[in-house]
Amino acid sequence: MNPPERSSSLVDAAEQDSRRSGWLPRGALQRWASWVPIRSLSRRHRHRITEHLLALTDADRYLRFGYPASDEQIKRYAMSLDFARDEVFGIFNRRLKLVAMAHLAYEPAPQRQGKPAMAEFGVSVLAAARGRGYGARMFEHAALHARNRGIETMFIHALSENAPMLRIARNAGATVERDGSESEAWLRLPPDSVSSHVGEALERHLAELDFQFKRHVRVLGDFIDGVAEVKAQYQDAGKAAKQ
Repeated sequence: MNPPERSSSLVDAAEQDSRRSGWLPRGALQRWASWVPIRSLSRRHRHRITEHLLALTDADRYLRFGYPASDEQIKRYAMSLDFARDEVFGIFNRRLKLVAMAHLAYEPAPQRQGKPAMAEFGVSVLAAARGRGYGARMFEHAALHARNRGIETMFIHALSENAPMLRIARNAGATVERDGSESEAWLRLPPDSVSSHVGEALERHLAELDFQFKRHVRVLGDFIDGVAEVKAQYQDAGKAAKQ
């Protein structure tokens, strides 16, 4: 079988499946063209998560949590994350700093009888990493993840003044209801499919490769910096000995 033809058929199948489902925030090709590595986080990343949230400005904390969260409240939130039940995702920069983080919180099982299975989404992006579409990409990634786990509805509870978050939800096709200072957004998800599982697996694999590459580059960079520092000290010692 010719590999290019197979790859093309997979892309076509993904496009057709998404169109049949009635949910395609962006075309599959456009989505991959703007792909960013989003990595699943675990307990061992709790410290990085805490650092990320503490780095948010007062205004950003207010929009993210719906109240002016103090350092102590943020630390308690980070420590309360249930990695066995919920999903936490992150985007790392070249220095392996967590610049964006999303929390997909599943309703405790069993979910409400007669109600669709739901998950609540929350996201934060550091100011220095804004303007790159990270919030929208995290939302799409979380929606794909939830879809593949039988979740029928993505839910967002946000302040009405949180225009960026509500815009992301609207652009994805969510229904937004405003009630004074607070708003709720509901996005109905299609059933999972072969292409949705393939897409998630591919994203997970590429994100892991990206993280490991950045980690090795950082280790190499630290090693080169260390060698340069030792060399400079040696040169300084040599000059001092000649004086």
